[in-house]
Amino acid sequence: MVNLGKRNVLGVLVDAVDYKYSIEKIIDCADKGKGLSVTALAVHGVMTAHIDPVLRYRINHLDLVVPDGQPVRWAMNSLYKTQLKERVYGPELMLRVCAQAAERDIPIFLFGSSQTVLQRLTENLKTAYPKLPIAGTRASAFRRLDDPENRALLDQIKDSGAKIVFVGLGCPRQEVWAFENTPTLSLPVIAVGAAFDFHAGTVPQAPFWMQSRGLEWLYRLTREPVRLWRRYLLLNPYFIWLFMLQKSGLVSFNPEKSVEPQTPIRFG
Repeated sequence: MVNLGKRNVLGVLVDAVDYKYSIEKIIDCADKGKGLSVTALAVHGVMTAHIDPVLRYRINHLDLVVPDGQPVRWAMNSLYKTQLKERVYGPELMLRVCAQAAERDIPIFLFGSSQTVLQRLTENLKTAYPKLPIAGTRASAFRRLDDPENRALLDQIKDSGAKIVFVGLGCPRQEVWAFENTPTLSLPVIAVGAAFDFHAGTVPQAPFWMQSRGLEWLYRLTREPVRLWRRYLLLNPYFIWLFMLQKSGLVSFNPEKSVEPQTPIRFG
């Protein structure tokens, strides 16, 4: 089990952890009814937070930010000699947490994406983990919610009896949601990005050989070029450039140089 604490990658604090630590932390908080805000950050998430100081504040105040992308893991190993042997991939983390939840009879809640995706995701999870208690689901409204709508959503989750919430709103909306709502829910809130679509079978995953070589971005770009070209063709080279500056010591990125949000954002 590896937990070397948070490390500064371009001003964004990422936890140097492995799957075992992450899963045990999530399950322990679920058992104890404690809030735990979790996200899995790849290059896109790190760069979005680097550029946006308000988002950077939110992400840097999440409880557990795991290194989802191979380049993020490589950067941490290079900068801090963390010797992380593998990334903590959000979709895989979700499955491993679900496996543990099934064994321990811990109810989960699925929030985000569309009703069609949620239905397929629920069916696939129940097939893979027949004993997994799925307390409820809620599709995204794909817009901001007003305060009464947000309270109704949180009440639905709490009333369901769920002890873990998986959030699939996409980065950075899901990270904002975790930051804003975990204190009220007092249970683990895990932002897992594209995991809902992957496990529902509506979006294909990159082959393992591409994932292990840090080429998942290329696979996804070929599948959704119009939506993703800016994310990968602009942010990936920028990440490499900034990493080289941090590695050389020419530039330092202070995680404290962020902007505390003045008003909550209620994504839903």
